[in-house]
Amino acid sequence: MYSEKVMDHFSNPRNMGEIEDASGVGTVGNAKCGDIMRMYLDIDEDTKIIKECKFKTFGCGAAVATSSMATELVKGKTIYEALQVTNKAVMEALDGLPPVKVHCSLLAEEAIHAALWDYAEKHNITIEGLKKPKADIHDED
Repeated sequence: MYSEKVMDHFSNPRNMGEIEDASGVGTVGNAKCGDIMRMYLDIDEDTKIIKECKFKTFGCGAAVATSSMATELVKGKTIYEALQVTNKAVMEALDGLPPVKVHCSLLAEEAIHAALWDYAEKHNITIEGLKKPKADIHDED
């Protein structure tokens, strides 16, 4: 069963949408299983603080809830603090997930990292401890 927090973030997702001209955008997931997450970051150039974070997720309720919570956890953080947001932190903030839905929290962590990677690539910088995402997912648009 889902916690009240999971149900709340699924029913009333925070920060859903896109950021025009985002500092970094990361898309992760698997189209075959149906969960795809796209995370948008707006990062202050001087302070390296995430001013805004939005998401678009195609998937189950747990995928929407973990995306929503992940945006809440990284907003206002530096890029290095955001890098420390793990799937475990997302799950704990949601008061847990059923075992079959843990992969959704992993997607949330990977989406944050993919958006940070995109930011680093666009600005030709290295973010210590950040690894290149496994594979990008591209739309056909």
